[in-house]
Order: sequence, then structure tokens, then C-alpha cells
Amino acid sequence: MWGNKKSHPPQAADPEPKNWQTNQPPAGAIARLGSSLHVKGEISGNEDLYIEGAVEGLVRLGEGKLTMGATANVTADVIAREVVVCGKVKGNVHAKSKIEIKKDGSVIGDLTTAQIIIEDGAYFKGSIEINRSADKKADNNVSPGKASRTTTSSAAGAGPKSI
Repeated sequence: MWGNKKSHPPQAADPEPKNWQTNQPPAGAIARLGSSLHVKGEISGNEDLYIEGAVEGLVRLGEGKLTMGATANVTADVIAREVVVCGKVKGNVHAKSKIEIKKDGSVIGDLTTAQIIIEDGAYFKGSIEINRSADKKADNNVSPGKASRTTTSSAAGAGPKSI
């Protein structure tokens, strides 16, 4: 009874990833505009986009998320589901869901969205319109209506602010 145990060697892990040879981008892939690229005109689509370069004109991403990296220099009106700004933007920004300006981000223009987050250290000059009808699922702490605010905050604080 005790002597009849058979030793089972541990199973070796699969040495190759299952999708390593596919030519398909990973699920949820993001289109990228590199830092050395400069685009003049209109960018439109329905997928997520990460901009590191310069854009002049119009960026329209319907249901896509637009992220502008630290090296981005965008002089354009922007329309997207969600917008994150780490670089520089001159133009009006409209997001159905949320606009987020990170600590090193800079926006000069009017913002229209259901939710806004401006981190300490970010630069913003323009007006903010909170659009509750665009996203019924927005945080209930966001008060409806319009607010105008000019800020040049760079003071130390306790993280991002949501209004």
C-alpha cells in the first residue's frame, strides 16, 4: 500500500508562447503616431490612438480613446470618447466620457465632457462645460451645468482633482 506510489515527474512548462507567430495585433491594440511624425489635416476613425508627434487640424475618434503623450504637440480640435493629455494641446476638446489632463499636460481651449480630471501641476486655460446628457453613467459627484475656470496650478497637492 505505501510502497506502490509512482513518482510523477513535473510537467514541463510550454516553452513557446501560444501566439508568438501570429501576425495579428494583440486585442485592444492602439494606433500610434510617433514623435518624429507631423500630420496636417484630419485624423478620423473609431479606434484608440496614441499621439507622440505633432498634429494640426482635426482629430475625430468617435468611440476611440485619444492619449497625447508627453512629446505630443497638438493644435487641433479633438472629438473622442475619452481624452488623456500628457503633452500640449491648443484647441477645443470634446469627450463623451472623460477628459484627463495629467500633471505635465497643457490645454489651451474649451473642454466639453461628462467628467474632468485635472492633476496638480497641469496647465489649463479655457472653459469647462460638463455635459451630463452625453454620459448618464458619469460619477454622481460631478455637478451638472457649466463652469469656467482658468488655472495655472503647479503647487504640490494631494493627487488628481475631479470636478
